[in-house]
Amino acid sequence: MATSPSVALAPPATAPRSSKLKIVIPLAVLASVLAGGGGYYFMSHRSSAAPEASAAPAPVPEKPIFVTLEPLTVNVQSEGRSRFLHVGMALKVRDEQAKAHVVEYMPEVRSRVLLLLSNRPPESLVTTDDKARLAEEIRLELSRPLGAGLPAQEIGSVSFNTFVVQ
Repeated sequence: MATSPSVALAPPATAPRSSKLKIVIPLAVLASVLAGGGGYYFMSHRSSAAPEASAAPAPVPEKPIFVTLEPLTVNVQSEGRSRFLHVGMALKVRDEQAKAHVVEYMPEVRSRVLLLLSNRPPESLVTTDDKARLAEEIRLELSRPLGAGLPAQEIGSVSFNTFVVQ
């Protein structure tokens, strides 16, 4: 029989591999620890900030309270032509008590607005500035006391929802 030369097997190349593992495993553990620590830090500070936020809640804006007037139609001053103004509006008031007061005195409110609108030339109601000026005049007129011995109304604003000059 022929003798076959024995091939010496080289030892496995574990030396370089083990040195890489000695570096990679601790780095992976360190990265995991840092990520966990960062997550814990973030969550602990986030949860500690939450009681402060709930202890002093941010101010919630109050819901606006409006009183809607039925649309009004008035004749306006015109030179030789019959013209009219058709306007619908809402009044912004401070609270439910003020709303009830305006509703109770609605005939007086409508009368004041009709008298204020009927003295207008139609040319003074065309631009946006004209309408803003008119809304402010209505607000001031309706802020006056609605009856003898009553306090002044606090009308916050007047909003038009229809406005037609014809």
